[in-house]
Amino acid sequence: MNKLLTLTCAALVSTASLATEAPQILMVLSSHGKLDDQQKLVQPGYEFGELSKAYHVFNRHGIEVTLASPSGGEPIADQYDKSVKYNQAFLQDPVAMKALKNTFSLASIDPSEFDGIFVVGGKGPMFDLYQHQPLQEIIAEMYESKGVVGAVCHGPAALVDVKLSDGSYLVDGKRVNGFTNQEESAFGKKWRDKFEFLLEDKLIERGAHFEKDGLMLNQVTIDGNLITGQNPFSTVDTARAMVSGLGVELLPLREYQDDASVKLYELFLRNPELAKKKYESSSEYYDLNMLAMMSVLQIRHAETEFQVESSARFLSYILTKTSHPVMELTLAKAYVRLNQREKAMALLNKSAKLYPKNQQIKSFIASL
Repeated sequence: MNKLLTLTCAALVSTASLATEAPQILMVLSSHGKLDDQQKLVQPGYEFGELSKAYHVFNRHGIEVTLASPSGGEPIADQYDKSVKYNQAFLQDPVAMKALKNTFSLASIDPSEFDGIFVVGGKGPMFDLYQHQPLQEIIAEMYESKGVVGAVCHGPAALVDVKLSDGSYLVDGKRVNGFTNQEESAFGKKWRDKFEFLLEDKLIERGAHFEKDGLMLNQVTIDGNLITGQNPFSTVDTARAMVSGLGVELLPLREYQDDASVKLYELFLRNPELAKKKYESSSEYYDLNMLAMMSVLQIRHAETEFQVESSARFLSYILTKTSHPVMELTLAKAYVRLNQREKAMALLNKSAKLYPKNQQIKSFIASL
């Protein structure tokens, strides 16, 4: 083989090797979490379920993941359910757990080595990630070099003070989302008063066009190479959008029971009969308790009559499958709010027979 042909073949081999090189994603976790001597959480950290869901999406698509945090080492997660499928899979993955116990310090990260960055949520980012200078520099450099920048839930807190080379805020004029003020009101009471800001408010203040769906519903916003998800149930779809943004062909969706349940509720808002058919044909695919809880929460925090009415219809359907005094009482209150007092009384009288010792039901009947 002559010298020119040898060099040409070597170049082709080198090019082929580069073409098949796996994309690299940096996953960022808060270091704010802290436990006391009794292993009780005294400072919030990152959301373990968001880490595990996103990690599985990236890993399944052949994307190499590096975990990093402000302090490095092993960060502390918020309380989480170790029994759910996605968390179990992460906890039983020796490679994933080794990376989690030895996260890189963000100050040691070279952004040029990565194709994308994904910021995991949890309450912790509202305390440390939003003001961490090395992270701001990593995000800015990666965004301007056309890397994919993603964040979910409270993860977009890391974006609020990021400035680009022209001095403008990264989110200025961009469509973004994150944990909403309504969701903070419903779920963030323990730590909210300690926040420097509410995420929705700060993103809007920085010039972002904030997009959102209803309470704890799935919402992913894509604006070029900036991808943000609203809450934990948006994690998988946010990660999948990042996979597409990296030019990797998406594999068929593997949906977890909690995410599927949220989407079933969303379908019910658009097409109740189709949602019922889906549930009846594969009820094992959904979490009935979660569906009930979602209905109750949607009614309690509804801001419009439509939200009350649609959630009441869904809860009424769920009550044909299961029952609980809180569910019965919540539905009765929804009927009252909708000026359907006869339906409320009929339900309450039935509920009083089912739960004769429940004082809240008795009190509400008396108030009517």
